[in-house]
Amino acid sequence: MTAPYTAAALEPEATAPLIMALPKGRILEQCGAVLARAGIVPSPDYVNENTRHMRFATNDPNLDVIRVRSFDVATFVAFGAAQIGICGSDVLQEFDYSEVYAPLDLRIAKCRVCVAEPAETAGSDDPSRWSRVRVASKYPNIARRHFASRGVQADIVELSGAMELAPMLGLSRLIVDLVDTGSTLRANGLVVTETIADVSSRLIVNRTALKTQPEAIGALIEQFRKALEADFCG
Repeated sequence: MTAPYTAAALEPEATAPLIMALPKGRILEQCGAVLARAGIVPSPDYVNENTRHMRFATNDPNLDVIRVRSFDVATFVAFGAAQIGICGSDVLQEFDYSEVYAPLDLRIAKCRVCVAEPAETAGSDDPSRWSRVRVASKYPNIARRHFASRGVQADIVELSGAMELAPMLGLSRLIVDLVDTGSTLRANGLVVTETIADVSSRLIVNRTALKTQPEAIGALIEQFRKALEADFCG
């Protein structure tokens, strides 16, 4: 049985609590289920999208959670602002921080990083003959590496959203984006032509913090490991 969340968790401690970075948005609900199975109960308003607070106590006085953009979780952990976090493998591949260690695949928020293009042009040309292509993406590093591995120079147009508009308005020929059901692509006349990588959320830790606070962080990793095992067996 997990300890109940109490106001006592808000009281300052002699030793600063560990910080866990969680992604805002659609993944947060799935993270909540994983946290619960691991025995971690954040204060109730951490799921409130309207709150102005960004840091929340938990039922463990030695652990707080922060809520940040999904693309920023790995950065907070890599630079030591947070010691542990939950992050999509797409973000880890994009930034490739050497300071980040990902010990567990949490098997949530599964989707794909894909290449897509307008349905009417898909298959009209042989990509193996390309020497250069313009690609719109919020994953410039993943996209460049993918096309470079085929001997193609990718000129990246960096966008943070509305990727599907890029081919329609002549901004790029292709897009590289995260795909779940593919319904948004279809609604905008695009089709997936290639899957670059399967994606799921990972538990990540800062390597230095793991060395300097091995017991505390090791215990958290073990909590999540047992939660995964119980979920798999269940």
